[in-house]
Parts: sequence; structure tokens; C-alpha cells
Amino acid sequence: MSRFWRWVADHWVMAVGILVLGYLFLPIVFVFLLSLNRPTNRLSYDLSDDWTLDYWLHPFGTAGLGEALRLSIGIALLATLVAVVLGTLMAFAMARHRFRGRGAANVLIFLPMATPEVVMGSSLLALFVTLQVPLGFWTVVVAHIMFCLSFVVVTVKARLAGLDPHLQEAAMDLYATEWATFRKVTLPLVMPGIAAAALLSLSLSFDDFIITNFNSGTSVTFPMFVWGSAQRGIPREVNVVGTAVFLVAFVIVALVQLRSRRQAKALRAAA
Repeated sequence: MSRFWRWVADHWVMAVGILVLGYLFLPIVFVFLLSLNRPTNRLSYDLSDDWTLDYWLHPFGTAGLGEALRLSIGIALLATLVAVVLGTLMAFAMARHRFRGRGAANVLIFLPMATPEVVMGSSLLALFVTLQVPLGFWTVVVAHIMFCLSFVVVTVKARLAGLDPHLQEAAMDLYATEWATFRKVTLPLVMPGIAAAALLSLSLSFDDFIITNFNSGTSVTFPMFVWGSAQRGIPREVNVVGTAVFLVAFVIVALVQLRSRRQAKALRAAA
């Protein structure tokens, strides 16, 4: 008995962590099960005895779902690309240089993260209406760039703060130019932070509903399609798309982690 309690004392943190992860993944498992289950009626979310793969074989059988998904992916990719480029440049400027207004700039970077999305969405809507900008694809892209930019700057800046400056100094001592040092030393070291910022921006943009709802006009993104369908009963194909998006994100994160571990083992072996 004493051995059992000793084992519990040594592993209780891991056991609690597993329980918390199980709790977090429980809704995802339920969504996956719904994607394989034929409902008794449109408004039913209970699991019936009728299991099928038809929804996975025809994921875009519901009218408007495919177009909404393509629109969300396009907006997310474009907003992520612009936000990552601008945010990375801003992070380098704020982490490596001293300039007048640097403290105020840091505060302004955090404001979009702390501001409620309702306030930001309505403010952007008022701006677009005042400037007589037609609401649609491009207004949503601009809105997503604005709130993704803060997350990119914070993520990349945190990565820059953990870099050892002696590595770049050593490259310069070996007669590497500033561009060569940045391309072969600094950028590879910062790339994990940039990749993390890109994944975060992509998920935030794809998932956003409140700001998009204010500034989308007649355009319907995937979250807006789900919200509109909820009043009539969410199609099972939505669960298929949600499960597929989760699996894609999970595979990407797993591959990045596997690559990082292989690189760490290679560095230890070389040392």
C-alpha cells in the first residue's frame, strides 16, 4: 500500500494533467462522433444508432458550406501573410532599437489584444462607413490584419528576447555581412517564433466571428455560416469540416515538434 501511495505522490501532477487534457479534448471527440452519426432530425444533437461515412465522403453537400469555407481560408491566409511580415518587422524594430515613443508603441501593440472584439468590430465598421468603403472581403482582411498584428509582434518579440546576442556577434567577427548574419544566423533562430505567430494568426483569423460579422457585408465566412445554420440545425458536414481543421492543425504542430526534437538531438550528437 505504501508503494501505491508513493507512486501516486510521484505521478499526481501527470495524472491531473491528463485529466485536464481529456476534458479539453472531450468536445472535439464529440464533434468527431457527430460527423459519423446520422441525426434523427435536423435539430437533434444526440447520438443515434445510425453510423455512416456519407458526410465524410460528401463534406460539401450543404449549399453554401464550401463557399464559406473557401472564403474563410482565403481571408485567413492573406491576413496571416501580411500580419506576419509587418509584425516581424515591428518586433525586430522594437526589440533591437531604441527610439522616441518606444514605450507608447509597446502600449499601443497590446491595446488590440485587450480591447473587446465588439468594440473593435464596431469601431472598424464606423471607420469603413465614414470613409465609404464597401463592406466585404477586403474590409474583413483589413480587420483581421489589425487584430492579428498584435499577436505576431508579441510572439516574435518574445523569441527575440531569448536569443543570445553573442551568436550574431560571432558571425560578424567571422567577417559575415549584416545581411548574411541575418539570413544564416538570426532568421533561422527566430523562425520558430515566426512559425508560431503564423499558426496563431491563422487560427484566430479563421475562427473569428464578432469582428467579421460587423465588417463582412454580404460575405459569409465559415463561422458566420455555422452561426446562421444553428437556428435551423447545424448540418453534420460542419462537424466534418471542424474535425478536419483540427486534424490538420494537429498534424502541423506534431511535425514541427518532431522536427525540433530531431534538430536538438543532432545538436547534442554534434556536441
